[in-house]
Amino acid sequence: MIQLQTLRTELRPTLRLAVPLVLAELGWMSMAIVDTMMVGHLPNSATAMGAVSLGSNIFIVLALFGGGLLLGLDTLVSQAFGAGQREDCHRSLVNAIYLSIALTPFLAAPVWLLPSLLGGMQVDPGVLALAIPYSKALVAGLFPLLLYFAVRRCLQAMNMVKPVAFALISANIVNALGNWILVYGKLGVHAMGTVGSGWSTAIARTYMASVLVGYLLWYDRKHRTELLRTPVDIDLPRIRRLITLGLPAALQFTLESGVFALVTALIARLGAVPLASHQIALNTVAFTYMVPLGVASAAAVRVGQALGRKDPRGAGDAGGTAILLGAAFMTCASAALLLFPRWIARMYTPDEVVIRSTFHLLAAGAAFQLFDGIQTVATGALRGAGDTRTPMFCHFTAYWIIGLPLGAWLCFRRGWGAFGLWAGLSLALILIGIVLLFVWRRMVRRLLLSAQVNPAPV
Repeated sequence: MIQLQTLRTELRPTLRLAVPLVLAELGWMSMAIVDTMMVGHLPNSATAMGAVSLGSNIFIVLALFGGGLLLGLDTLVSQAFGAGQREDCHRSLVNAIYLSIALTPFLAAPVWLLPSLLGGMQVDPGVLALAIPYSKALVAGLFPLLLYFAVRRCLQAMNMVKPVAFALISANIVNALGNWILVYGKLGVHAMGTVGSGWSTAIARTYMASVLVGYLLWYDRKHRTELLRTPVDIDLPRIRRLITLGLPAALQFTLESGVFALVTALIARLGAVPLASHQIALNTVAFTYMVPLGVASAAAVRVGQALGRKDPRGAGDAGGTAILLGAAFMTCASAALLLFPRWIARMYTPDEVVIRSTFHLLAAGAAFQLFDGIQTVATGALRGAGDTRTPMFCHFTAYWIIGLPLGAWLCFRRGWGAFGLWAGLSLALILIGIVLLFVWRRMVRRLLLSAQVNPAPV
């Protein structure tokens, strides 16, 4: 258990770093919520929301794999910054941008295969007809999104988090305005419906990347950090190190987002109404998840910086405080999902059938909120310590070996419908949260023991 004095010491610096990152994550998720709400008020509400659900979930699997590969920056940059090696931080960023350029065509290619991939899964034809052009519009913002991921990771690892929050909050204004113009055909623009929402999101992601790159160049000019003097040659050993650290995290994100994408495709077989309900519930729990995800980024930075200073006790205190914060928030979120299900569903659609269908899914989401908060922040703390493999194996086992098969059996064999799939995923997240909490505590004990055996030179 974390001591009260430690909590008092760690809480303020953790919150100072975490709050802007939480706002940034909420801004990221708000874009998807705005997309869903905008198309949810089209005449074909359920079909349009189902298409956004299917298309965005498939795209996010690809995008998060690329973003996951860049998560090695959390470890490399935070530890280099903690050791006072700013040039090393810049070299990692330059090579992360090279990696983003190389990844873009490989991640974009699968989107063009969607008609053949989804055609064989018995997806509702109306949903499929809208989901494919929506997904292709999202691809236009893929490289800007990867560039944003790279620059953001570098900035936050060097304690520059306010521009990250500003970029995403202001991008929501760009996205909302773009949706209003392109979806409904305002200001003389032809109404594009669902696909207009995809184009609006791609434009907003280009804006996000532009803001962070512009800030980084401005900061370099003002503070003379010599960013522009960083060698631009391709550093293959550094890229390999990024991939070594990032690949397990990328696979973990792919496994997690992939299982939700597959669940979305399976629910699409049940019809437009269950799919629309699934999208509402998924957006809601994804929104609450953004808070511990922001805290997790802060945990990765503070743990990494402490280890860069050769302070394992400080790393343990930082990680423990962050986990407690994530757990406390998600406990409150669980209560909100149980108390206000109608109010939540009503924000998305006036369709009473869809609203009623959403209630049970929100209850399933409430069941795993606490454990989702624990596992998310523990994953960030472990990443700061350089362990990205354990969460990957944990997510694979719990989601794909236990949760998904159980959920599919409950859905299709026992007749539980979409709630059966959500019940399976709930069990998976509960298991992941318990296991990763124990893994983090074991990591802290190992770091402290290592420091006693090999004390840092004075």
